[in-house]
Amino acid sequence: MKLPALLLPVLLVGTGLSAQGTFHGDNARSGVFSCPAPQSLEKPAWVFKTGGAVLSSAAVAQGVAYFGSDDRNLYAVNLADGNLLWKYSTGGKIRSTPAVAEGVVYFGSYDGNVYALCAKTGEKIWQFATGGERHFEAKGLHGAKPSSQTIPDFWDLYASSPAVAEGVVYIGSGDGNLYALCAKTGQLLWSFATGNVVHSSPAVAGGVVYFGSFDSCLYAVSAKDGRQLWKFQGGTDPQNHNREGVQASPSVADGVVYCGSRDFNFYALDAATGEKKWAHNITWSNATAAVADGKVYYGTSIPPFFVGLNAADGTEAVKAPMPLMVFSSPALAGGKAYVGSFDGCLYEIDLAAGKVTASFRTAASGANFAGMCNADGSINFGAIFHGDDYEEMYRSGRILFDLGAILSSPTLADGALLVGSCDGNLYCFR
Repeated sequence: MKLPALLLPVLLVGTGLSAQGTFHGDNARSGVFSCPAPQSLEKPAWVFKTGGAVLSSAAVAQGVAYFGSDDRNLYAVNLADGNLLWKYSTGGKIRSTPAVAEGVVYFGSYDGNVYALCAKTGEKIWQFATGGERHFEAKGLHGAKPSSQTIPDFWDLYASSPAVAEGVVYIGSGDGNLYALCAKTGQLLWSFATGNVVHSSPAVAGGVVYFGSFDSCLYAVSAKDGRQLWKFQGGTDPQNHNREGVQASPSVADGVVYCGSRDFNFYALDAATGEKKWAHNITWSNATAAVADGKVYYGTSIPPFFVGLNAADGTEAVKAPMPLMVFSSPALAGGKAYVGSFDGCLYEIDLAAGKVTASFRTAASGANFAGMCNADGSINFGAIFHGDDYEEMYRSGRILFDLGAILSSPTLADGALLVGSCDGNLYCFR
């Protein structure tokens, strides 16, 4: 842990900077939005085209939507009509969801830098160089051949999204660290080292920062100085590394931390102690959970479901089958959940009924999805996953990207729903 102690009194006292727009709705990552749900998913109100896949989610502040693209640009577009206001180019793809606070936009890029830009003009205020971005990697990853080959994980699809609280920017990095930066200057306040890539987005609640790492641990550290408060060890898989790593971001509600893991468990942990309250076992859970009204909602991988659990004990309240994997994190509004899937669709799910009530399919999915299906309409996984050579993992991923997969998480603001797609578009519904 690196801590320039002399800077702390100057940089932490007398500032109340907190995010106005951020990943999954708030710094607790609750996924709950107070604005009205869109009236229809039948047709977008507008579509903004970028030059690369959009896995970043939109953050909205003062009528402007900010989001990143694999074309290496951070975009600011008018929420009312989707017109471009400005864009800022970096040296790497941007899969970090921006946080907006006090007229400043904060985000990370795969060029290894954290940026702060003027929200109005896109002018750079500062940048901070981390130790460098990278994907999680391991030998024989997911059982791929050759087993002696160190393989970057295609399914490590996101980058950490910042949380801004009390004048501090918290963000993880592929170099294995969580960083705390002064929001005004970009000065390093402290860093916390884990055993592997940190692409989980930190949640901040009650003076504590919660986040996961590909070392398979969930951490709670002091927001003030980075001191470790507790660590929860998830499952490990030393043979092929398939069932290990915390890729998801935690959500915090009512003294409980909720977070999925690639060890096939979704966990509820005591926020004060890290003690396990319960675990729900299905498969990978890479989505950040949404928490409301005594229920916890999230998506799963293979088999794919939209799941709602009773927060008290982890018993299932909702289990709606989905066509393909769900990495998108659900957004809740007006008794509905909105979530994307690898099949290139955005779904509306009635939470009381536990059923899909509306959907939108991208043009890419409309053109290509039928070729992924059997005669009875079920998914032909053999058409997607072809073999155990590591190059096939990348090929499978590109096939799914070509469906216009929706891996971005929906954002709701001012009566609009925004979501990105691997087809390069940001969609707006009203």
